[in-house]
Amino acid sequence: MKKIGLTLGGGGAKGFAHIPILEVFDELGIKPYCITGTSIGAILGALYASGHSATDIVEMIEPLIMPRNAHFKDIIHNKDAFKVLSLIDPHFSLKPQGLIKGEKFLGFLYDQMQVSTFEELKIPLKTVATDFWGRKPVVFDSGDLLPAIRASMAIPYIFTPVISDGRVLVDGGLMNNVPHDLLDPKCDIRIAVDIMGNTSTPTHKPPSPLEAIGHTYQVMMDAMAQEKRANHPVDIYVQPPLLDIDMLDFHKAKAIYEQGRAAKDDFKRKLETQLSSKTPKLNWMRRK
Repeated sequence: MKKIGLTLGGGGAKGFAHIPILEVFDELGIKPYCITGTSIGAILGALYASGHSATDIVEMIEPLIMPRNAHFKDIIHNKDAFKVLSLIDPHFSLKPQGLIKGEKFLGFLYDQMQVSTFEELKIPLKTVATDFWGRKPVVFDSGDLLPAIRASMAIPYIFTPVISDGRVLVDGGLMNNVPHDLLDPKCDIRIAVDIMGNTSTPTHKPPSPLEAIGHTYQVMMDAMAQEKRANHPVDIYVQPPLLDIDMLDFHKAKAIYEQGRAAKDDFKRKLETQLSSKTPKLNWMRRK
């Protein structure tokens, strides 16, 4: 069986588009040889690497997603709504380092995975964070798992940073949002999933302050991903056709998943072709 390396890119709520890709592996009855991920990609990568199927992951997170327009009475009578609130731990401080600490969410992840170290995972995993002041990526692949995930997802000022070994660690998307360059060189098939998506906003429209902040972040990550793709080719590069989805649009989970499904059949055909071919087409490039 060929060794498959899978990379799950960052993108906040857009990460729900990763699930249809994971479904393909379940449907074909295969597992990646290794996984790399950033931010939401690190979270879903850890869940999948701990032995859960794509269906399991959906069942875990579905109760946590409340529609934006849900009526107050519906929220009050929905026991899962209180589960959502229980995962939010605001950082109260005169000089807050972030709006949410993220510790309770990590507790939820541990309850689902029952795994606390990289070594306990069933599939090898690498996650990426950013050394904020050092301006360089930090890769985790051993030791404590949950702090590494928290660092990888720590979007500046949304989540408080992680202080580790004298470094201030924040979202890995600042340095390497689609880290397929970190896949094990032993992989025969290399797959990267980039969930940045597009917007239908007219190109002549001046951005609002919030749009300026959010889109600048995405422009930066997209530029890095394109350069990474040019310098580190992969066998299959998946870009689900996400449209008008922001990184914090968690209330659009179903729509994001459905948009992600649009890439599923094509990805499945490409993967089956790679699995049936005798020689991976990029092997000669990797030997250089």
